[in-house]
Amino acid sequence: MRILVYGAGVLGSYLAHVLVRGGNEVTMLARGKRAEQLKTNGLVIRHYFQLRTTVDEVNVIQELVADDLYDLIFVVMKYNDFPSVLSTLAENSSDNIVLVGNNADARGMQYELQAKSKTKKNVLFGFQVSAGHREESGRIISIRGGGQMLLGSLDGEISIKPILEKAFKRAKYKLIYHEDIDAWLKSHIVPIVAMTSVGFLYDGDLPKASKDKKLLKQAIAAMDEGFQLLEKLNYKVTPASQVNLIRKHRGVAYQGLKLIHKLPFMKWVDGSFGEISALYDSFEKLKNQAHAATPHWDDLEKRTKAKFLRR
Repeated sequence: MRILVYGAGVLGSYLAHVLVRGGNEVTMLARGKRAEQLKTNGLVIRHYFQLRTTVDEVNVIQELVADDLYDLIFVVMKYNDFPSVLSTLAENSSDNIVLVGNNADARGMQYELQAKSKTKKNVLFGFQVSAGHREESGRIISIRGGGQMLLGSLDGEISIKPILEKAFKRAKYKLIYHEDIDAWLKSHIVPIVAMTSVGFLYDGDLPKASKDKKLLKQAIAAMDEGFQLLEKLNYKVTPASQVNLIRKHRGVAYQGLKLIHKLPFMKWVDGSFGEISALYDSFEKLKNQAHAATPHWDDLEKRTKAKFLRR
């Protein structure tokens, strides 16, 4: 199958690797230095836990033109970068698009894509369970606990499921379909925002952050407020186990949060704070809809944004 991975960062690179190994004709959209690295050296990935390095050949383009047709387009980028590519995707003649990554405004993005397109677009949303780091040389350090993507449609049934299954048929990768992907994505944002804020306040020194008992407890309280906000707006928090952990076993949640901040690879899991700031802004809209009080969340947002602006 002819597949485009729009975005050549850590997550897009791993997805492209999986699709190449699955026997697909894979093209990556990359620009500048990253495009040259891919053309010269190929797609180089060091698999952190698997202790091996792979090199794959991929096609490389630097822009997507209207008549460049693909069976599938995976757009893998940060939440705050999605809006800049929606018009380009709408103008392209390809029908099947999967937006992969944190997303607090899936419905808004789908509406914009379909409103600007002259043809019907099949739009899905997904989240790939992986993380990592890109070295100066272009080599990707990939961290994953088994290759998989959770994905779903805002319109119920996934009409392009046979196309997706065909693309990943020969790949060592699992597709997990979720019946309410919008609720899952919003639920996922709550812990990601809180945990990344903790690391950001300590300039990425996660072992040092793990010793700040007051801050870790504030992050847990902020998560609880975020989940309460979603529940008030009738979103089903998923998976429900995270709510149960936060509310009924807060001591365990604290010890868990303290432990994961000590893990050596967590420095590569932390997200970009530019993205986190945009997610905070999106949650502000939800707070206004719910008229919910979120003092711990608000204080964490105020402190981290103030530091972000000083930079």
